[in-house]
Amino acid sequence: MKYRTLGRTGIKVSPYCLGAMMFGAMGNPDHDDSVRIIQKALDAGINFVDTADAYSRGESEEIVGKALKGRRDNVVLATKVHLPMGDDPNQRGNSRRWVIRALEDSLRRLGTDHVDLFQIHRPAPDTDVEETLSALTDLVRAGKVRTIGASTFPASDIVEAQWVSERRGLERFRTEQPPYSILNRGIEREVLPVCERYGMGTLVWSPLAGGLLTGRYRKGRQPDTHRAAFGFKHLSDERRLDAVEQLIPVAQDAGMSLTHLATAFVIAHSAVTSAIIGPRTMDHLDDLLAGAEITLDDEILDRIDAIVPPGTDVGALDMAYNSPAVEQARLRRRLPDERSAA
Repeated sequence: MKYRTLGRTGIKVSPYCLGAMMFGAMGNPDHDDSVRIIQKALDAGINFVDTADAYSRGESEEIVGKALKGRRDNVVLATKVHLPMGDDPNQRGNSRRWVIRALEDSLRRLGTDHVDLFQIHRPAPDTDVEETLSALTDLVRAGKVRTIGASTFPASDIVEAQWVSERRGLERFRTEQPPYSILNRGIEREVLPVCERYGMGTLVWSPLAGGLLTGRYRKGRQPDTHRAAFGFKHLSDERRLDAVEQLIPVAQDAGMSLTHLATAFVIAHSAVTSAIIGPRTMDHLDDLLAGAEITLDDEILDRIDAIVPPGTDVGALDMAYNSPAVEQARLRRRLPDERSAA
């Protein structure tokens, strides 16, 4: 496994980051099996593990903690905060009150005294980013966090956070974790260039487009898969399925699976540090590891560009972030009596 520098932190990480979302009730409820998967990934040279408190309500962190016993010093460990962890309205979000409490809970579940990367899982428009950065700065200075990052932030929010850090003398986001795949290339337009400008590392999630780029989802048939059971809309989006049908021959002509084409594509981008792979079973991990040495040449990348042009998205990915200005109609529409020109 080759290693890349995570932004300008000096931390060396593998181009594959093991995502732990599928360990626990959300995916694989067998703790022992999940531990074996994590440890096999480490044995293969992956030294970067990403989880979050909200994954199976802390269960994922507990499983990761079990798997890292005796190996913690050799792993770059990342977790996240923001999503709900209870019915209490203050058990979520990006407030100082919750960020500090959530980290303590994560450290306990992970069985460690620090995390290498602590990330804000989503933006919180109701919270000043200075409030969040101030809390994160205190955690870094206390030795409980080595570096901080964001996840699925729009480019404008990334820039604002960088300016606030500089003006207030606070720790700055050193990483961004955006969704990125052949089908979702929108971040190539602004997010990735902004990350490069500020020297931020990027660990991209959903390189397989939520499962669509495994080849198991085809036009006219919906397989009985784990993801399909959740009813994700992107799995039946006709535009995305059309693109998949065009990509399958590209992979076949190159002598590789669609899964390997997809993962090799995202780590080929100069601004991408690591691709988060999220296996649920040992077979999933084995398949992903089998494509680790694949390199896409310019001819293949040009064919992909012709199907999904750079900087564009084919449909929407479930779980991606939409700002309130997009999601809430009241923020997009004037009152009825104010809409006319005269």
